[in-house]
Amino acid sequence: MTASNAPAPEQTDPLAGFEPLPENDQYAQINLSIRGAVLHVQIARAGKRNALSDSLVLELERCFRSLPSAARAVLLSGEGPHFCAGLDLSEMSEHDAAGGVRHSRMWHEAFRHIQFSPAPVIAVLRGAVIGGGLELASSAHLRVAEPSAFFALPEGSRGLFLGGGGSVRIARLIGVPRVADMMLTGRTMTAEQAERIALVNYLVGEGEGIAHALSLAERVSKNAPMSNYAIVQALPRIVEQGPEEGLFTESLMAAIAQADEEAKARMRDFLSGKAGTKVRHANTGDA
Repeated sequence: MTASNAPAPEQTDPLAGFEPLPENDQYAQINLSIRGAVLHVQIARAGKRNALSDSLVLELERCFRSLPSAARAVLLSGEGPHFCAGLDLSEMSEHDAAGGVRHSRMWHEAFRHIQFSPAPVIAVLRGAVIGGGLELASSAHLRVAEPSAFFALPEGSRGLFLGGGGSVRIARLIGVPRVADMMLTGRTMTAEQAERIALVNYLVGEGEGIAHALSLAERVSKNAPMSNYAIVQALPRIVEQGPEEGLFTESLMAAIAQADEEAKARMRDFLSGKAGTKVRHANTGDA
């Protein structure tokens, strides 16, 4: 058999082995499954490009309020070719000023539970990552994008303003001038451009997002839980403090992390040679 007519190698499903959680019955618009210590949260509104209705936002909040204790890392994705096309405008009702504030604060509360989740969250981005979808992605801790992903903040042209925390989280990722540019002009940003300005952490090949994010999630899940907790909970708060206050908080968190029994066991294993090799350069292998 020649190479030209040889059968193509069988593609493996990176999500093979994930088991649905019993809690799935409690949700209509997200799917939950777990494999080992990695929980997969999938937005399941593919027919609406996974647009965010209020009921979906509330489901996300409830999910991240009560993550399974076994979950030490979370994979967040969208069903179908899009991550999330933002606010579901078809379900948008006219609010007075007070109602608009309450609506925005509801989104803030939901996305806060993602940002300060007990386990680090890794978002897989492809297709539309627009408006509220980008606000959702910015609440994750790591973002993996495929080339099909495109990013936009079209609120200006629709007579709206960011309401899901984007004016804080996205601005901290890429700066106020870039956020203002995206909102004023409605420009669309490619995945390559997003990686260049650190809006996403990783840019991978088309169709490789889930596999790459899972590889990261599995690596993250093996960290000491207290270290992950400090990175997720303390780090974003430290950068909001003044330099002296931040340094003092860092000292407190460092002391708490290294006093943890698992951290002590890991250090003993490292010093005795049981924990594998030292950190080495990815390309050369040099220490």
